[in-house]
Amino acid sequence: MIVGVGTDVVDVARFMAQVGRTPGLRTRLFTPEERDLPPASLAARFAAKEAIAKALGAPVGMRWHDCTVTREVGAAPTVRATGTVAARMTELGVTRLHLSLSHDAGIASATCVAEG
Repeated sequence: MIVGVGTDVVDVARFMAQVGRTPGLRTRLFTPEERDLPPASLAARFAAKEAIAKALGAPVGMRWHDCTVTREVGAAPTVRATGTVAARMTELGVTRLHLSLSHDAGIASATCVAEG
């Protein structure tokens, strides 16, 4: 059963300009294993975290670091949820997050389907 769906789109150049202007933003938004990705991949991870929050009903208090988005070559992206994100998933009965990431022509996008 689908519990929620979320999507987000990010302008890569504008996002990276904001990261460059705001000291600590990269550290605040991303886990250590995400921080050093290339700009398009970093923007896609941000879009993914936004899409995940939307799929979970965008509750107040969810923490950026409680969600790590990883991807292995030839495989779909995966989400490692901890803390506030895992708690919200449990509250909603979500057992799996399906995630799709894309980036092209300066735009990064993500869609998340929360399954329960």
